[in-house]
Amino acid sequence: MSAHELKQAIAARSVAVATSARPQLFVVVDTEEEFDWNAPFSRANTSVGAIRHIHRLQNILDRYQLRPTYVVDYPIASQADGVAPLKEIADSGRAQIGAHLHPWVSPPFLEELSGPNSFGCRLGRELEFDKIRILRDEIATAFGRAPRAFKAGRYGFGPSTASILEELGFAIDLSVNPRMNYLSIGGPTFDAFDAQPFTFGRNRRLLEVPCTTDYIGVAGPLSATVHRFASTPSLQPLKLQGICARLGIVNKVMLSPEGSTLDEMKALARTLLGRGVRTFSFTLHSPSVEPGCTPYVRNAGDLERFLGTIAAFCEFFVTEMSGVPGTPDDYLASLPAADAAATH
Repeated sequence: MSAHELKQAIAARSVAVATSARPQLFVVVDTEEEFDWNAPFSRANTSVGAIRHIHRLQNILDRYQLRPTYVVDYPIASQADGVAPLKEIADSGRAQIGAHLHPWVSPPFLEELSGPNSFGCRLGRELEFDKIRILRDEIATAFGRAPRAFKAGRYGFGPSTASILEELGFAIDLSVNPRMNYLSIGGPTFDAFDAQPFTFGRNRRLLEVPCTTDYIGVAGPLSATVHRFASTPSLQPLKLQGICARLGIVNKVMLSPEGSTLDEMKALARTLLGRGVRTFSFTLHSPSVEPGCTPYVRNAGDLERFLGTIAAFCEFFVTEMSGVPGTPDDYLASLPAADAAATH
């Protein structure tokens, strides 16, 4: 299914954006177990030891009055060691708790472990429904409140996901990763989406707050075409993507300290602000707060740089960008009456 077909299937509708509004920064943390990102999927990977260090991130966000949305998966929600550090933060009003589906470690375990089956939207509606329902209920039991926001693991969001979220009482989705295409590995494609929020749903309107991913560089309107050409598999030995990025022609950047530099994130924020974007979603994975748990933070030096990048971007956002802290929930509540009423 193409991205245009996905938009039609979920009845996506644009949300009016006031360009006079100050930019808002949302922080979304994929809060999950530790596992080897290069190894095959395994149901045995349920360790959640890294979450005890989540204060390393939370302390930085507290300085800027940023209330992250911790989207938690089943291994986190089903173990006391995963719940306790987050519940204290959420109960104090300094964060919100959402849901994050990693199908391979989320019951019921009926599917074969495979790359395509790691995308929830590829499981078939019945099994995807049961996994999200059980995850929602586990989170409600652990944290005392059902989650309102959902993010599909590996961005595995499709028409079935949209209708399931409607049925299960969610209000917000955070799964769409604009400009990205996962078709070659069995996932969806979002190459026709941009970073602007939109509503979706056939029977009940929900809010989509996409990840903040887009092109920067002098290629401008030709960015997607140039980047697609530079990414052609047969041309990979030429490393055209890296050359285009270094020359400032085109670079696809995600607003995340995992894989993007501080300068790239600043450039992305400035570019999108100039295009009228007023909501920015800063994303990362919770195990990155402990060295050795993700490819982005291998040692103590990496951790220091990682946390320093987060702090530096927050400082940039509130000073140079004149930005303010926000949450997807607060943004939903602030929508004009017509849009807001449609999502409840």
